Amino acid sequence: MNSKTIDIGQAISKDIAEYFNFLSPGDIRLKNSRIGIETILYEYIDCGRSPEEIAQIYKSISLEQVYATILYYLQNKEIVSAYMKNWLEHGHRMREEQRLNPPPVSEKLRQLRTARQAKKQIDDAEISD
Repeated sequence: MNSKTIDIGQAISKDIAEYFNFLSPGDIRLKNSRIGIETILYEYIDCGRSPEEIAQIYKSISLEQVYATILYYLQNKEIVSAYMKNWLEHGHRMREEQRLNPPPVSEKLRQLRTARQAKKQIDDAEISD
């Protein structure tokens, strides 16, 4: 046999976990990126996008990273499904909290918008008279 023979199994045996930074149980990111696996999996599972479409949307990651994320999900479905459920629930809680307690700038913008609309209605009424 030729001394330059390559063991294919050895050449492709990159551990799937090497694609990710496990920052905390609720924060798994793609290496060399700020993109969390939840972003990729949301696009794949909930939006029905193909891996190629996802890689086109998120240009800072490779198609290989997208496939690695999907594979990680398929190999750890129960754990990753719980991770995704927690992520979605957290997002809902944060949006509700923000709705109930808007930042001061949001309230100021709402007041300005209301005042502008009221002024426009008055101006429109005067024009039609």
